[in-house]
This record gives sequence, structure tokens and C-alpha cells, in this order.
Amino acid sequence: MSSPAPLIVFDLDGTLAETAGDLVATLNHILTREGLGAVSEAEARRMVGTGARQLIRLGFEKSGASVAPDRLEILFKDFLDHYEAHVAVHSFLFPGVAQALDRFEAAGFSFAVCTNKASRPSVKLLTELGVADRFSAICGQDSFAWWKPDPRALLSTIDRAGGDPARAIMVGDSRTDIDTAKAAGVPVVAVDFGYTDTPVSELGPDHIISHFDELWDAVARLSPALAR
Repeated sequence: MSSPAPLIVFDLDGTLAETAGDLVATLNHILTREGLGAVSEAEARRMVGTGARQLIRLGFEKSGASVAPDRLEILFKDFLDHYEAHVAVHSFLFPGVAQALDRFEAAGFSFAVCTNKASRPSVKLLTELGVADRFSAICGQDSFAWWKPDPRALLSTIDRAGGDPARAIMVGDSRTDIDTAKAAGVPVVAVDFGYTDTPVSELGPDHIISHFDELWDAVARLSPALAR
């Protein structure tokens, strides 16, 4: 029986796509509606990889306020509704993403997304960016009973995509992605242009890239049998 195709599993926000503009716009919609001050995109970039609930909490904290758990759940739903309606106003794929997917696909690779963004806006975003059909699975925080950094989120994504963890590589931009991949026993490439409060060079990924043009060589170094 033939082995499954080699699989690259990508994080979404800050890895495949620059999404901070739309996420921050949605956060500021919520904050100003609640009578709080808006945050700048520069401030929020360090927050946006933490998930919408935590993003809202941090937004409140920036204004010296707090939010009760029951109110947070209401704001979380409002956040998702507004964000989904404005998911690709400012967002775009990072340079080199499409070309990297082309090269790996021509070499027999398949692709998946494992994100802590909810699955519906994830699919909508990738659809509007023109690449949703490139991925065998697009899995979000609500796809399974667990999410990153639980390694089962990554392993379940690999399974849903028809892959094999022994023939998979994770690409992400944060401690969450790196910790998830390590716990799952999957090699991890970190991009250094994403959303993280700690430089990825301090987090111990297997390889770091600064542009998607570098991904082929990174995969070849980590798993020579896959990229040949």
C-alpha cells in the first residue's frame, strides 16, 4: 500500500496571511461600542495570535477595564459575527505563499490548515483569498474537542487531511504552533514575520524562515525524503 502524500500543515493568522488589520478593526469595533479606547495595530499585533476571547480581554485591559465571563461570551459572538462579515477587507496572503504551494503541490505534497481561529471564518477568509481549495482540511478551534497547543489538534488535522504524522511538517508563527508541533512529534518551521510576543528564535523551532521562498529548502533540510 502506498504511503500518504507528504503534508504541510499551516497556521493561518500571521503565517499564511496578514490578517491583523481586519482583526484589529473588529476588536476596535467592539471596544468603542463598549465605550473603551481603540488600540493601534502595532499594539494589537502582539495580541492577535491568542484567539478572539483573549484578544477581547487584552483589549479591555489596555483601557484599564475588565470583562466578566458571561459578558465576554456575548462579546465573543459579536466579535465573530462582525469579523466574518469583514474577514478580508485588509487581509492578504504573505508574499510567496501561492508560489510555494505551487512548487510543493507539483512535488506531490498536500496541505492543511490548523488554526485557533473558528473554522467558518477561516474557510471564508481562505476562499476570499483564492486558496481554500488548495487545502485538504481547514480545521479551526471548533473543529475538535481540543485546540492548539494540545497536540491532538494538529494530529486530528493531519488525520482529517488524510496524512501521516511521520510525513508531516508544521509551519507557524508563535509559541503555540511550536509547542503544538513539538508535543505531536512533528517538525516545525517558524516564520519570523508573524504574531508573537516572543521572537521565534527564542522558542526553539526546527527551522526559521523570513520569506516563503525559503520554505522549500527548510523542508528539504528537515525531511530530505519528503522534498526530493
